[in-house]
Amino acid sequence: MFYEPQQMMGEFLSARRPYDKLDQAMFEYPKTYDIIVIGAGHAGLEAALAASRMGGETLLLTMNLDTIGQMSCNPAIGGLAKGQIVREIDALGGEMGLNTDATGIQFRMLNASKGASVRGPRAQCDKKAYQFRAKATCERQERLDVKQGHIAEILVEGDRVIGVSTQLGVAYRSRCVIVTTGTFLQGLMHVGLRNTPGGRMGDTASGLSASLLKLGFELKRLKTGTPPRLLKKSIDFSRMELQEGDRPPKPFSYLVETLRKGRDDIFTLNEWRDGMFHVEQLACAITYTTAQTHEIVRSNLDKSPLYCGRIEGIGPRYCPSLEDKVVRFADKERHQLFLEPEGRHTDEYYINGCSTSLPFEVQMAFIRSIPGLERAEIMRAGYAVEYDFSPPTQLQPSLETKRVAGLFFAGQLNGTSGYEEAAGQGLIAGINAMRRVQGKAPLILHRDQAYIGVLIDDLVTKGTEEPYRMFTSRAEHRLSLRHDNADLRLTELGAEVGLATPERTAKLRAKQEALTETRRLLTTLKQEGQSWAHLLKRPDVAWADLPAPFQTVETEVAAQLETEIKYEGYLRREQAHIDRNRADEERGIPDWIDFDSVPGLKAEARVKLKKIQPRTFGQAARISGINPTDVALLQVHAKRGKTAALAK
Repeated sequence: MFYEPQQMMGEFLSARRPYDKLDQAMFEYPKTYDIIVIGAGHAGLEAALAASRMGGETLLLTMNLDTIGQMSCNPAIGGLAKGQIVREIDALGGEMGLNTDATGIQFRMLNASKGASVRGPRAQCDKKAYQFRAKATCERQERLDVKQGHIAEILVEGDRVIGVSTQLGVAYRSRCVIVTTGTFLQGLMHVGLRNTPGGRMGDTASGLSASLLKLGFELKRLKTGTPPRLLKKSIDFSRMELQEGDRPPKPFSYLVETLRKGRDDIFTLNEWRDGMFHVEQLACAITYTTAQTHEIVRSNLDKSPLYCGRIEGIGPRYCPSLEDKVVRFADKERHQLFLEPEGRHTDEYYINGCSTSLPFEVQMAFIRSIPGLERAEIMRAGYAVEYDFSPPTQLQPSLETKRVAGLFFAGQLNGTSGYEEAAGQGLIAGINAMRRVQGKAPLILHRDQAYIGVLIDDLVTKGTEEPYRMFTSRAEHRLSLRHDNADLRLTELGAEVGLATPERTAKLRAKQEALTETRRLLTTLKQEGQSWAHLLKRPDVAWADLPAPFQTVETEVAAQLETEIKYEGYLRREQAHIDRNRADEERGIPDWIDFDSVPGLKAEARVKLKKIQPRTFGQAARISGINPTDVALLQVHAKRGKTAALAK
């Protein structure tokens, strides 16, 4: 909507009136949005892009426009299980995979020598290129407005969200609101015994916690941390083991062929050219802590905010600080550290495995006790940040809150750690907020469909008391949820909700046809009476051993078929397990059931069922403290029917 100057002034003056929900006069912005997204980290940008690409008028509000998509910690995307999430985001039509391919500086397949279910793609990114390309993508997206604003309050009428207000006294109206505040809710940063408000070094904290508490949401505290950053010219790489990227590099996005460098796109570092993915890869380096390192840390634990009681929040179990490693693994003589470049045009290095909140002088001392870092200069000190999060059992599987209609939570606000977990939630929240606006049922990914489905089901069903990180071991169907088949699992769903583009679905169709034709050849072409499909099951036969007709098959198609054939028995067994459980997963618990009135249900089960409000019997069975007998009692009660229950 466009306004002439006089018309605009009239709109502004008429809009500046007392606002029911606030104590001060508010200016009501003269445009109503379908979706407002609060926060522009990895969850927020995926949510905003998804909603706008599905046709929704969307507003992305962030405290600082210059930090859209910023990689606050490690400038890397993917890894074990996380890489699968990124490919799922891409398959559905999200942005993370393509942005990673455009700005990656090293690509590696982790666990490449292990089984297909535990392999995971990972890329080291150019930190600033990733961030600025994400910002440009949001700014250029149709139906998406990007504005800077510090949110003061979520505006609600009855039990329904109607918009947000900022600290500048501006009210924005919308039909849905998605909150993706990351580590900024009452964020407090710690370096030694000193602390300052903020969700990230150099940024302020958010006071939105007061608004959430006012609406009745429960909030708790978590903490995370980050390591020091070092200056490249002060590092002696000759004393370290260099780690190169894979050649050729394995991209994340199924649309990597669309990457082209352009005069107006200076942040796209890599491109598809001459039938190849071109990346100028940078090496990482490996070193180790020493006995002296551990002694320095141990002798200064009284200055650690974690060990002297200054930090209340619970830290990440699977990404411990150096202090935690030294204390919890006292028998280990050394700990591995990875030195990773932060970009192609910066000389900052990230020390993966060295998160700390010890005082600066202690950080300098223990850093210089590490081989290759004897003369290292710290450019940025490591620090810990503790922040408010909302226990995710307050959410429906769509990520809409149970308490306020139209209000969605995504990302670290829900207790997760990591860019990938946040982005996956943001994508689903954006899709479901837009589907709510469209009057359609939410998209719920099941545990046998996607790692994103496992992630969200774990959060809303079991909750978390510590930062949640995705692992392959969390997915009971991980052999079916591989990184190489995310498009086969999810792209058609992405197209159904209006997010996957025709170009993406056309590529899926071509891949499906190639898989079908190659399977046919594998079963019909034979050697000494045995089909090549049968021979390929043998551990000593690889795709490279097949005859000429198979050597022209696209690499991704060949790798996928080889995996399917070699693991055929396991995949068949896994599918049988999925089929057996599907009835409970799809059978909804009737709305009329009153858990307090179910005969024989123990008190603990009643409390937990009322708190979680499971949608299906399968979800009910996964609630901590609910046993098979409880589920059986629910099923019997449901079979008796609504009439019998009400009559009683």
